[in-house]
Amino acid sequence: MAAQILKSEQYLVSEEPYYESVGREIELFQAAYNNQLPVLLKGPTGCGKTRFMEHMAWRLKRPLITVSCHDDLTASDLVGRYLIIGGETRWVDGPLAEAVRCGGICYLDEIVEARKDTTVVIHPLADDRRQLPVEKTGELLTATADFSLVISYNPGYQSVLKELKQSTRQRFIALDFNYPDKSLEQKIVVQESGVDPQVAAKLVKFAHMTRNLKGSGLDEGASTRLLVHAGKLIVSGIAPRDACRSAVTEALTDDVEMLTAVHELSSSLF
Repeated sequence: MAAQILKSEQYLVSEEPYYESVGREIELFQAAYNNQLPVLLKGPTGCGKTRFMEHMAWRLKRPLITVSCHDDLTASDLVGRYLIIGGETRWVDGPLAEAVRCGGICYLDEIVEARKDTTVVIHPLADDRRQLPVEKTGELLTATADFSLVISYNPGYQSVLKELKQSTRQRFIALDFNYPDKSLEQKIVVQESGVDPQVAAKLVKFAHMTRNLKGSGLDEGASTRLLVHAGKLIVSGIAPRDACRSAVTEALTDDVEMLTAVHELSSSLF
């Protein structure tokens, strides 16, 4: 147990992460945590879901174990597996089992990217049972009140193959995230990048222009994260148009015509 506690300390968020609330998400998450309810975060990429989770882990003083889901993610990757260590076969917990044991927050980012047969493993943890069967060892881990399961996904990327199943989503309290309003987004860009407020205002305006192109050539508009990247380049001495092209335009698309169109949008502002 002492070794488990010591290991969990590496996942603690020691300093308060900068986060600007855009609604009642902090209050709602706190209420869900107090009632041992799993949480689903919905929203576009780069809108602050991960930063929100870091902020809540800091507030709750719980370890945060994050898993970036992908097509090759297996149930063993989440729960654990036997490994040969120093010539001996040992069981090594996966991030989900580790979070259950230490009473941490397990955050499965972009859950729809994982295989459907993998996501089924979270179902017993996401209902009244709050249990994790470890089939390979025969254990049945029961989560304490400190444990929390959180998943996220981007509805904008939904498809027939990448849709979150009702059997999964109806186990969760859902919090909807979106980009902040213009004034708040400008404040965030200034705080995170150190760029001048006037320049930040132009970056936010540029982002809104690209977001208007979603579904008309772009899969997604510029995220707040990309604006912060551009702002940091500008603070480092890169010309604004070059910063926008490198940090935003090239990150959004590879289509030649769209690259030209988006670059012209930034050129109209800078």
